[in-house]
Order: sequence, then C-alpha cells, then structure tokens
Amino acid sequence: MRARRAVRSRGIAAWFGLAIAVIAVACGSGDSPTVVVASPASSTSAATPTASVPLVATPTTGVPTPVVRTGLPYGIAGPAPPPPVDIFEGIVEPENIVFDTFDGGSLRLPDAPQATIDRLFNAIRPVYVPVYEGPSGGDWLLPRDLVLGYEGKTQTYAYPVKFLNSHEIVNDEIDGIPILITYCPLCASGVVFDRRIDGGTHVFGNTSALYQNDLVMIDHETGSYWFQTGGEAVIGPLSGTHLDLLPSVMMPWSDWLALNPETLVLSREQGFGRQISRYANDPFETYPNSVDAGRFPFPVDEDLVGEQLRLSEIVLSVRVGEIEKAYPIGRIGDNAANDEIDGTPVVVFAQQNGPSAAAYAPVVGGTTLTFSGSESGLYVDSNTRSTWDFTGRAVSGELAGERLAPLPSRRAMWFSISIAKPGIEIFFP
Repeated sequence: MRARRAVRSRGIAAWFGLAIAVIAVACGSGDSPTVVVASPASSTSAATPTASVPLVATPTTGVPTPVVRTGLPYGIAGPAPPPPVDIFEGIVEPENIVFDTFDGGSLRLPDAPQATIDRLFNAIRPVYVPVYEGPSGGDWLLPRDLVLGYEGKTQTYAYPVKFLNSHEIVNDEIDGIPILITYCPLCASGVVFDRRIDGGTHVFGNTSALYQNDLVMIDHETGSYWFQTGGEAVIGPLSGTHLDLLPSVMMPWSDWLALNPETLVLSREQGFGRQISRYANDPFETYPNSVDAGRFPFPVDEDLVGEQLRLSEIVLSVRVGEIEKAYPIGRIGDNAANDEIDGTPVVVFAQQNGPSAAAYAPVVGGTTLTFSGSESGLYVDSNTRSTWDFTGRAVSGELAGERLAPLPSRRAMWFSISIAKPGIEIFFP
C-alpha cells in the first residue's frame, strides 16, 4: 500500500517553498488597495486596455448593478455580499472548511469570526463582468501554457491558467447560458458549470477557504459554500445541490490556438491593472511533486482518496446521465479511448502534451465509431477511415464536416476527483 499522509492541522506556512508564492498569487502582497467600479458594459479594471484588438465585453445575466466594497485587497466590483452562512446546515463537518488567512496561517470555519469571514470574502478576486480580446490577447502566453477552453455555438473562449491562478472564478453568459468558469491551482481542477439552479441564476464569489485542499466558492444569493471540483454545495441552504457540468477542455495555448484561430481570450487587463506582469509566471509548476509526497497546504482526509492512481495524476472525469468515469490522460497517451459509460458509447481523445483530453459521443448517423490515434496528432475512425481533429471535427474522408457531440467533463488531479466522486470507476487502457 502506498504510504500517504493527510495534512490535518497545518496552514500554508508549513508548506515548504511554495507558501510565499501561493500567498503572493492569491493576495497580491505589496500592492496598495484600490477601489474599482464596473458596470456590465465595461471592464472590471480601471486600467486602460492596450491590446491592438478591440476588447469585447460580454454582459452577464444574474449579476446585479455592481457596488463598491471597501476594505478588501484591491477593492471589489461586483454584486452585493452574500448573507452569512449557517455553518450547522450542511453535508460536511464545518471544521473541514479551512480559511487561508494570507498571513502564513489558516482558520477553521467554526473558529472564524464573521468579521474575518467578511474580510476574506473575495480576497482572491473573481471576475464578475469578463472582458475578452481577440487571439492576440494571448500573445503574452508561452506555447506550453495551459488554457481552460470553452466552445460556444459560434465562438470559442480561452481562459489562461496563469490568470486563473490569481482569480479562480469567472461568471459569464455565453449563448444565453449563464456559465461559471472555475479553476483551483491546488488540485489543477478546471471545470465549467451552468450557473442556473432550479430556474434561478446564481452568481459566485470566493470564500478564500478550502475543502479537502480545493477551492470553496460561495453563491451571492444564499451564501451557500460550494466544493469546486464537485460543483456541490456542502454548507448552507443549498447543501447537496449540484451544478450542471458543461463540456470543456484544458490544453496548451499553442494547441488551442491552432484548433481555434479566431478564439477570444480572457483579457488580463481586467486583473491587477498595471501589474499584469504578475501573470507571467506559474508558481505551481512543481507543485505536483509536493502532492505526490503527501504535502498538501490544507487538510486532506486520506480515507476519502482512492489508491488506484497517483495523487497528482491528471484525469478527465466524463459524465453521462448521472454516471461519471475517470480517464487517466497520461495512460491513454496520444490515442483514443473507446469505452462505454452506463451502456452509452464514449470516446476520449487524449494528448500527452498538456496532458489534454476531450470526451465525445462517438455516434454519427446512428453508427458508433471506433477511433485510434495517428502520428500526425489526429484521430482515425476504423469504420470509414475518416480523420478527426481534437475538437471532434472530421477534417477528411467520407465523414468530412461531421462533428461529434461533446460530453460534460472535468479535469483535475486524481485526489480531488476521487473525493468529489467517491468510488468512481477508472478506465485503464
């Protein structure tokens, strides 16, 4: 049995060399607080964009007229604060919710005064009214830098991980769907959700707390706390509610741009204004080594983590109906995984570069296709020998022009997926 150790009591200061980097990324130490006011038609930053391509503001349904909130790092422009949460209403023990106090320490939810909870709310600043640039908006990225990609009906959107490291949450509306783009650097979890719950649209902020070493979000309407990877409310009146999972992909910027040359890119100009250089580096590049050694910055209950895979192994969890299955991307390699989930055909296109993976329903005209990878980075179905790209588009052969339907998925380190989806089945090539 693999030797592992759950971190149950120490805060981020005990986490060796990454402690200062995490605090700097999340809290932006060294800057003077500023107050930023935004409207749904403008950027959330007071800085003047310098991109050569016009910025595109996407109105966000469900975000009230922004108000100014003072006393927080950098100031906040966004909806009114959420109501206080009832810590005794939930599906997890409240002491398992741990705040990063950004001073080298941590504080469990039952021990946190309301004034501290208020101070930490949105200390890691989310994006409420996102601003995008054209493809040149990603010129600051290295080819290998990861982006979380989302495909709308007529447009694709790229969310650079180097930006999301410092903001973690983006509220938006695309094609009439209120969406939530989320990323937690402590479990490399990039997930896109639908913000609608029981017919109402919810807006999400950041508690600055973690559950099982993963981002804890908060909805402004009810003040419920949400486990990011699972998209599940764990404390508050919505406890047990799940957000609907949407298709998305994480892959290197160069690969995403090659597949989507007209993509829009979330603008870094709306972040820390003039200090956009803070996005140039990724302090989490060596973080997986700490995870595999069992050195988590915040508590993780080892009894909840499956032992079938390495703690930091990147997996794609694919959802069909109410069932999810985990696909270890690196083990699939530059290839396709042909599979079934609850009797429904599924194919996962994987690439070692990233590593990246995307899931599709492999059915065209009533026929289930079987795929394999090719040396050119494309995929070939054995039924018609048509060639397909990573986006599920047939680029040559009998089926040229056809598209495979994408399936909802989430990409994260194994420890986080296995906690979010206990007992999840794993695909082994």
